Amino acid sequence: MKRLAAMTCAHLDEVLAIERVSFPTPWTKAAFTHEIMNNEFACYIVALDGNKVIGYCGMWVIVDEAHITTLAVHPDYRRQGIAREMLKEMCNEALYRGCRRMTLEVRLSNHGAIKLYEKVGFVSCGLRPGYYTDTKEDAIIMWKDDLKEV
Repeated sequence: MKRLAAMTCAHLDEVLAIERVSFPTPWTKAAFTHEIMNNEFACYIVALDGNKVIGYCGMWVIVDEAHITTLAVHPDYRRQGIAREMLKEMCNEALYRGCRRMTLEVRLSNHGAIKLYEKVGFVSCGLRPGYYTDTKEDAIIMWKDDLKEV
């Protein structure tokens, strides 16, 4: 398995490259910088192959709930269990920080991500119509109640 580490500003150029090939409206460097430097509720990690960033994941911890804010793996490294390992790490960190549950939103058309989230125990609990402002696509709201099971 590749190793996981806390995201730092030194990782951001590689994170942004993955972001651009993964999402129709990528986050900016300023957005990631704010998250890792100034957001006390945020936790961001990277998956590394040697020193190369091959994936990343972020979450916010709000009281006793964790919210996955982003998750992406470089296309060359997908379907190797990296996203699952990052989610497992986030669940462990959320438990450590006192969370009981975790949530996320996922594009209705992102069947691969939905399948992954279901495999690790997330359940569809609702829909946010037009959630993604870039395409007006709906988001499925998913929750995971048992953070120990990934």
